[in-house]
Amino acid sequence: MRRIENNAVGIDQGDLVLFSDFEDDGAMWTGEGPRLTRQRVTFGELYADTPLVHVSLSMWDISNSANSRVDITSENIARDGFDVVFRTWGDTQVARVRVAWMAIGTLRSEDAWDI
Repeated sequence: MRRIENNAVGIDQGDLVLFSDFEDDGAMWTGEGPRLTRQRVTFGELYADTPLVHVSLSMWDISNSANSRVDITSENIARDGFDVVFRTWGDTQVARVRVAWMAIGTLRSEDAWDI
């Protein structure tokens, strides 16, 4: 658990289409084996420290002809943003994915001084 000592707490959130591979026969839709896609998200404001980030699927369109194998996570979390990473493997066919995310962390206090 992270204890936030500062009164200036920031919550940023968003929803983004990570890919839509069925439109152009992309690798997530037509490929097999390990596949990965990564997209950088930039926060609306710089956090004072590295925030906590939560990601989840808010929409997925996946073929019913194979097993559904999905892994979604956040990586490279920094004060200014993070990477959303989606992985699949085997014969799974993923047409498109939308990801919801939320970041919670300490903001720089307006009362803080740089000396």
